[in-house]
Amino acid sequence: MSETFFSPCPRGLEDLLFDELSGLGASDIAKVPGGVQFGGDWAVAYRANLESRIATRVMWRVGHTRYRSEEEIYKLAYATTWAKWFTPQDTIRIYVTAIRSPLKSLNFVTLRIKDGVCDHFRTVAGARPSVDTEAPDMRIHAFITAETCTLYLDTSGEPLYKRGFKRAKVEAPLKENLAAGILKLSGWTPAEPLLDPMCGSGTFLIEAAQIALDVAPGLGRSFSFEKFRHCEQAVWRRIRTMAEQRRAPKRKLDIYGADIDRRQIDATGHNLAAAGLADLVQLRVGDVLELDAPAPAGALVSNPPYGVRLGEESELVEWYPKLGDALKRHFAGWHCHFLTADSAFPKHVGLKASRRTPLMNGELECRLLEYRIVAGYNRREKAMPEGEQG
Repeated sequence: MSETFFSPCPRGLEDLLFDELSGLGASDIAKVPGGVQFGGDWAVAYRANLESRIATRVMWRVGHTRYRSEEEIYKLAYATTWAKWFTPQDTIRIYVTAIRSPLKSLNFVTLRIKDGVCDHFRTVAGARPSVDTEAPDMRIHAFITAETCTLYLDTSGEPLYKRGFKRAKVEAPLKENLAAGILKLSGWTPAEPLLDPMCGSGTFLIEAAQIALDVAPGLGRSFSFEKFRHCEQAVWRRIRTMAEQRRAPKRKLDIYGADIDRRQIDATGHNLAAAGLADLVQLRVGDVLELDAPAPAGALVSNPPYGVRLGEESELVEWYPKLGDALKRHFAGWHCHFLTADSAFPKHVGLKASRRTPLMNGELECRLLEYRIVAGYNRREKAMPEGEQG
């Protein structure tokens, strides 16, 4: 029987998620800003959790109603058959998102949904689940518009960008699913070299290595659906086993990382090891302004530390032209991609972007800028600074 699911993703990656879910067997796929709705049986939901590099989570639609007050939303929560899917011993947390809702307090709505769920369990099971705001077994999401409320039961648990291995405790502002999406948007494939010259904690490198070895991103973790009373365990075991068997043997990869900060390189090495990818990616301490290209052609992908590690705005304005000059000197034949929230970057880097893709990095509005560095850049008249467009 076909069910209805919704997968949120970083804004700007909806097309990629559409294609990905289509390849995993989803049907009736529809894009909305910030995510994709789709249909399919439970095997599709299991595969989406295990295989999607782009989705943030996979949510199962379990209830929908028109409403005028909080009481009607409570009635929806009470009438939904939660006890068929999990037990009173499972902890819960309620999440509410609203767009143009006339209701005055989302906190009160959250409380009423929780009451509806707990009262349902008291009625049918004689006990109620406890609330756990830190690590709940079951996450219940409510999406409220001006006239409707839709309830979802989260099949994922922890967000899917949490791939399941322990990360070194350093600042890592780039989520794994956004990094995977940027790699896809860049056009990189494992057949060509990849370099992140400001690799931070190594998010791009880890995602690229997993892609190169065909490692399903969810192999290192568990999911909430495994606790569902109706989970088709034999189907899930078969899907997971097939993904494990598909994984390629470890080999030295044409993937390179560098950073001016030794601590970041150490963190990247730790994270690669935690992901089972130790010694497959080539790392070095080095300044991006002085790095030589590791191959005659390839893809450079990076999330420059706009203001975080380089200092104030004036320092960045001085540094951007130096970066552009370094790319022209050392990376002819490469296509270079930078994710930045700083509008000064394209104005001062001294290169003409061949493509600009709007993306959201959390709450930050960013652009993914592509620069194709061609031989002879040094002999040209210096490129005019380019203002941000789009």
